[in-house]
Amino acid sequence: MNHRRLGKSGMYISEITYGNWITHGSQVEAETAIKCVKAALDVGITTFDTADVYAGTRAEAVLGKALKGVRRESIELFTKVYWPTGPGKNDRGLSRKHIMESVHASLKRLKTDYVDLYQLHRFDYETPVEESLTAFDDLIRQGKVLYIGFSEWNANQISNGLQIQKQRGFDQFVSSQPQYSMLWRVIEKEVIPVCESNGIGQIVWSPIAQGVLSGKYQAGKKPPKKSRATDKKGGAEMISRFMRDDLLRAVENLKPIAKKLDLTMAQLAIAWVLQNPNVSSAIIGATRPDQIKENVKATGVKIPAEVMLEIDQVIGSFAEKDPAKTISPRPRA
Repeated sequence: MNHRRLGKSGMYISEITYGNWITHGSQVEAETAIKCVKAALDVGITTFDTADVYAGTRAEAVLGKALKGVRRESIELFTKVYWPTGPGKNDRGLSRKHIMESVHASLKRLKTDYVDLYQLHRFDYETPVEESLTAFDDLIRQGKVLYIGFSEWNANQISNGLQIQKQRGFDQFVSSQPQYSMLWRVIEKEVIPVCESNGIGQIVWSPIAQGVLSGKYQAGKKPPKKSRATDKKGGAEMISRFMRDDLLRAVENLKPIAKKLDLTMAQLAIAWVLQNPNVSSAIIGATRPDQIKENVKATGVKIPAEVMLEIDQVIGSFAEKDPAKTISPRPRA
């Protein structure tokens, strides 16, 4: 397993991060989840990503149980705050109240005294950014959070946040967690440039486009049983944007490219995002340990420039590049 620095920080993280969105506490039982975490550790993954909202807070609890007995200093543990974790008006968002209550609940579920990275899971239009960033900086001073970042912020939101941090003397962001794949490239034009110039690394989610780039979905055929496209708990909705026959036919044309590099299509997709120098790590999920063992083979792969160009030609206009697609929910009020 190769490791990379997270942005400008001195912390190294594994090129492949194990994430448990949708899976732990939802798609898979706790016993299988624990086996997946053990498989991740066995292949050299040291970085684990979760969030308070995943599976209604159950995902954090499952991950905490799965990591029991693992030397805390040997892993990097990430979680996030923003989405609803309860029925109350204040059980969501980035207010100081919710951030403080949420981080303590996350630490308890994860069975740890601190998290290595705490991220603002979306931009909150209802809370002053300074309020959120002050709370985050206080958590750093308290030793409960080591580094901070954000997920799915646009370039203007990132720049404004950085300006406040500089003015107030706060520790600055070191991470961005956006969706990024061959098919979803909305961060390339605006987000990546502002991040590169400010020492912020990308920890990208859905590098396989919810499984579409694995080649498991084929034009004109029903999705495989128990696949993401049949998951009514959230997976099917997320993947629906890619479930078009014309797009799936284009993806099928990646097969000979993957074969030429002696990679599976999933490995090719993960290796592709890791070619971007601003990407610190790619998050993978799994419902079976063997998926992890296969997908980590993407680490350390170097794709020749001519092959990267060939991939661009195959995907063509199916790649979404509009930076306006990086959005957060509008104010609830």
